[in-house]
Amino acid sequence: MTALIDARTLADRTTLDTDLVIIGGGPAGISLALSLAGSKLKVLLLESGGVNFDPAIQKMYSGAEAGVRYAPLDAGRLRQLGGGTNHWGGYCRPMDAIDFETRDWVPHSGWPISKRALEPYFPRAQALVEAGPWIYDQKGDAENAGAGSVLPLNGGGLYTSWFQFSKMRGDVLPTQFGNRYQEDLKRAPNITPLLHANVTAIRLGTNGKQVERLDVATLTGKHFTVTPRFVVLACGGVENVRLLLASNDVMKNGIGNQNDLVGRFFADNPIPRDVATLVSFAGPLAPFYGANQKLPDGAIMRATFATTAKFCRTAKVAGSLSTIEQPVDLDETGKAAVITTAIALGVDASNARTYSLGCGMELMPDPDRRLTLAGQKDALGLPRLKLEMRIADEDFARFRRTLVELGRQLLASKAGMLRINCHKREDWLKNMDWGHHHLGTTRMSADPKQGVVDGDGLVHGMGNLYIAGSSVFPSYSASNPTLNLVALTLRLGDHLKKVMA
Repeated sequence: MTALIDARTLADRTTLDTDLVIIGGGPAGISLALSLAGSKLKVLLLESGGVNFDPAIQKMYSGAEAGVRYAPLDAGRLRQLGGGTNHWGGYCRPMDAIDFETRDWVPHSGWPISKRALEPYFPRAQALVEAGPWIYDQKGDAENAGAGSVLPLNGGGLYTSWFQFSKMRGDVLPTQFGNRYQEDLKRAPNITPLLHANVTAIRLGTNGKQVERLDVATLTGKHFTVTPRFVVLACGGVENVRLLLASNDVMKNGIGNQNDLVGRFFADNPIPRDVATLVSFAGPLAPFYGANQKLPDGAIMRATFATTAKFCRTAKVAGSLSTIEQPVDLDETGKAAVITTAIALGVDASNARTYSLGCGMELMPDPDRRLTLAGQKDALGLPRLKLEMRIADEDFARFRRTLVELGRQLLASKAGMLRINCHKREDWLKNMDWGHHHLGTTRMSADPKQGVVDGDGLVHGMGNLYIAGSSVFPSYSASNPTLNLVALTLRLGDHLKKVMA
């Protein structure tokens, strides 16, 4: 059995040789390592942090922000083994087939692979995130829900879809990859996890087409070198950018940045709160709309209102997942509107209940929403990053069209009504939250002029450098990324077994 090795205990100026080095011990890095466990490949997993949170290590993520108010760069991710799974919400949902398509109303959209390429890997990804049996939208709604009835929407642009939730042993929600898979990493004889190991530079050969070595340092002053055959960068949608741009001794604009794309197209899922008020004429909604529902087979589900592919195409909207947040009380004008509408529809609304509606949105890809190197440096001398955060009025306008359709469906089915609460940009931004899903900054494309990596995650122009994780997403979906990035990473694992054989 191997162990979790503390890089601070290594002799200074050590050189480590390996077949594959994985930079980053978050869900992508750990999933990739586990997919290669037991293979003939010698794998070194480098994690900047330790097993537990350390403020000094976390401070390495600090950077600057401009534009739309966003979370500080050192607040939305954790620099420790397990990465973002140490504070994720456990939401899981596979991306829809349309999310991978080139959509003429979504600039810069389109993946070089389809959802079909990921489908063989979803069962293994579902097991790693511990979200129970694969249900989602595959069974009938009532069977999915386990209790109560779905809200009738009479066909149209939105339907009741489902999240499943990661559930760790001991009924702890959700699965933290660092804790959950420590022993698996230790048991794999071909995997060496190295903690407190910060990659400070990716060093290329003089032709700029091959990684020759990595410079690695600890915060205690140790320095060592890794010489790998292949490298996978799996540090997340922010730190991947910093390492590529800062490694500019051979390629002056940074590795993979020959077309000025590294760091561009940054995205997250905006989560505006209280976007609308939903009235259910028949009384309380089934509990699975507002809270997680545990089913007898162990799955933990929650309902959400999703857009159909047909509606996205005809209405030219992006993906969204609208959720019931909490009960609210109407004012006198609102109560009068409910009574008047119910009388006009010929329904009994004497037991009506009212709820606040929230949402997870898909942003349009925007090349000017980007990360760049800033003048300040961190404790190891790496330049910090600056984020220019943007969200277009059209992003809100598209989602507003989705809410209008939901309101239409509620009235058409005589199930309820909807009041939209956000009308101006300020209304949307007032209660804005974010998913802390860092997406798109090393986007995937078959065309080097449109992306940083190809359909297998290989950096264009490089022979042995790959990128894993949601930074390669060229468009984003409204579905939470973890399940999907794990499936994509498992696909990369199979690819590496072939090319490194």
